[in-house]
Amino acid sequence: GDRVGLILFGTQAYLQTPLTFDRDTVQTLLSQSVIGIAGRETAIGDAIGMALKRQQNATGETVLVLLTDGANTAGNVRPVKAAELAAQQGLRIHTIGVGGEPRAVRGLLGMRMINPASSLDEKTLKSIADVTGGQYFRAADRAALEKIYRQLDELEPVGRHMVAVCKNIAC
Repeated sequence: GDRVGLILFGTQAYLQTPLTFDRDTVQTLLSQSVIGIAGRETAIGDAIGMALKRQQNATGETVLVLLTDGANTAGNVRPVKAAELAAQQGLRIHTIGVGGEPRAVRGLLGMRMINPASSLDEKTLKSIADVTGGQYFRAADRAALEKIYRQLDELEPVGRHMVAVCKNIAC
């Protein structure tokens, strides 16, 4: 019963899918999204701003699910400032920090540590959620992300508008 929209962001934020009941189209457009098409940086504040613009055209309550793997590195609006504006306009934001746990991998020169979540700024994502009355979640893998989506389904009643905002990652 929810209308769903999709905003992709990197260096810039853009509307991939406006709010719609047509989940198949949203899924198709998400599947066809090319990683890096919006740039390699992360403009979290601008993505929230784009969601605020979309909310103005919607009737009823809108909830934003912000899925990102990185710290804010681009854009014109600081993420927490954008969250404050969102809170003033009644937009609740649930944030999901994405990135695997550090692990050792074998390379040409032996074992080395990699940290897929090295750029994750959990402090900012927690602040965004807190300021807007949302919750912060951490997803280290696909199973954790699926569990988070089930929790969000329980948190948010049917009939609200859900806007998924994804940095150029497979969300």
